[in-house]
Amino acid sequence: MDVFEKARKLGIDAEFVDGQGLGHRIAPEALDSLVSAIPLPQTGRLLTGPVVLRSDGDTSIKLESTAMPPVRWQILAGDDVVTEGDSQERIVSFPRNISIGSYRLRLCDDAAIREEWPLIVAPAMAYQGKFERSWLLAVQLYGLRSPQNWGIGDFSDLKHLIELAAQWGADGVGLNPLHALFAERPNDCSPYAPNTRLFLNALYIDLEAVPELPPSFVGDHRETLQRLRKEALVDYAGIAELKWRALRVAFDRFRAAPEAARAADFEAFREKGGATLWRFGCFEVLRCRFRRPWWEWPEPWRSADDAACESLRGTEDNPEVTFVAFVQWIADRQLRDCRDRATQLGMSIGLYLDVAVGVQPDGFDAWNEQIAISRHLSVGAPPDALNTAGQNWGLAGFNAAGLQASDFAPFREMLRAAMRYAGAIRIDHILGLQRLYLVPHGFGPRDGAYVRMPFQALLAIVAQESIAARCVVIGEDLGTVPEGFRDRIASWGIWSYRVMMFERDGRGHFLGIDHYGDKALVTFNTHDLASFAGWSDGSDLTLKRSMGIDPGESNEARHHAREMLSDILQRETIDQDDYYGVLHFLSKTRSRLLAVALDDLLAVTEQINVPGTVDQHPNWRRRLPSMLDEFGAAVDGNALEDALGARHAARERSGNGREPR
Repeated sequence: MDVFEKARKLGIDAEFVDGQGLGHRIAPEALDSLVSAIPLPQTGRLLTGPVVLRSDGDTSIKLESTAMPPVRWQILAGDDVVTEGDSQERIVSFPRNISIGSYRLRLCDDAAIREEWPLIVAPAMAYQGKFERSWLLAVQLYGLRSPQNWGIGDFSDLKHLIELAAQWGADGVGLNPLHALFAERPNDCSPYAPNTRLFLNALYIDLEAVPELPPSFVGDHRETLQRLRKEALVDYAGIAELKWRALRVAFDRFRAAPEAARAADFEAFREKGGATLWRFGCFEVLRCRFRRPWWEWPEPWRSADDAACESLRGTEDNPEVTFVAFVQWIADRQLRDCRDRATQLGMSIGLYLDVAVGVQPDGFDAWNEQIAISRHLSVGAPPDALNTAGQNWGLAGFNAAGLQASDFAPFREMLRAAMRYAGAIRIDHILGLQRLYLVPHGFGPRDGAYVRMPFQALLAIVAQESIAARCVVIGEDLGTVPEGFRDRIASWGIWSYRVMMFERDGRGHFLGIDHYGDKALVTFNTHDLASFAGWSDGSDLTLKRSMGIDPGESNEARHHAREMLSDILQRETIDQDDYYGVLHFLSKTRSRLLAVALDDLLAVTEQINVPGTVDQHPNWRRRLPSMLDEFGAAVDGNALEDALGARHAARERSGNGREPR
């Protein structure tokens, strides 16, 4: 069997059309590396993959032609048989009253072929929310300035921003991913390249809100704090050094004399976190001990073995492992307080949180889920109009065989972590639920290929978790979108992510308000694109060219786009062609969510992140020009109210104003 035949059996599309409409065929040597890194999926003669049933759909499945009836079947929840039966044909019909949940389907045919497969019983659709046409204030949390924070926006700043956004009429605040990064690599600061998607970034903790930190600590470090607050860019190294030192002081005081209620709450948090929280603590301790990637650690630490991790406990809790749990407890409770404040203010969405497409290959998730996450392959994207060289994001992603073997538990846990305090989440690069563009290590971004994923099963799990958490799901469906993809996710109640900058016809004209559907979040731009001010004056094009990056657009094309923007606004009887004019336009669309970028309200020119750069641009570091308590004066509140009038009117027409979710 040659490498191309092996690839086909693994679900690898060795030939594909990229985002520029050009055909690609992966080189044999790159394909060989790809094939070697992907585990073999379960194969079967009765079925070929997981079974998905929808509560409003057909509850029968068709077996493969190799099945020999009669077929005996059982549906199991753990060791318990939920229901069972037999079929005299290759069609198996299940009862319609099976509860929504995840099961195992056990099959045996007349030829004594025995197989067991995941069975997912899903709701008809994901959660759809209890709000009319609303809007969110989108912000990069790290960029917030305040007199109290330590040089980086924190959860107390977020709470104050929630209060301000509520005054402006917003129904929520949207944030960059809050995933935990690497404590010892503070300059590796992209929120989309996390250590783990299961836990929170400790740098967002407001230390002065931690009861165990003595006030003297702030006084002793006043000069350092003043310097950090004045920096134009986030000094991650300086902030991390100070915050981790403060967390150690707080932890030591907590251990020495814990207040009873807080001690009980901490233990409740640890119990709920269970083995995963304990393993995360072990991983952090081991990484600091060995200071190299986990696959180079001594045995038995190279795998997330519970017995090995338990040996770190000793006769009593290892304080270093407990410290990791303490930090996560503080972060969790401060984020929960933000959610609760949004609920008190009647925000129908509250927090809108982002979920990264992958993780660092040497991080906790890749260590903890070595079967389901492929560390030898990097998620990326083929060449397209914005990135003509293609992209290699250096992130490890899920693989189909590993997810199936683990009954999709890693994917489910990731969703639960993201949804626990969110009224809505955005799944970054949701295209990866159908197929992931993977690049083998040692090869360039053009040397990747698409690998198919268990799309139907993943959509079903998204719907399950969305209903359980009462959390709306938006899929970032940008890039090279497969035919029919948006219809498939829409059929499961997952909303689209529509960026006005891209919503244009073949002649460059912006599409009208009727083009935007209701089940969508609309916005003018994203964190990977120019700000409105930068786009308007073309400074983003100049910046990219200065770094040797093809911007994919000429100055003339941008000038034409600017004219086309004015044209569509005028056609909608909007006189302004500034950012408020854009908001007026987007406010009139049917789309139920509109994201308003705080950067654009403050007329920031610099781009948040320039994809494809590492050191050439201060990605994920720029702080906002105004203090949090100055936003009321810096933003034209009347213009914002006028621009979003259609949204506010729609909410009032619903008859109940703001309705908490």
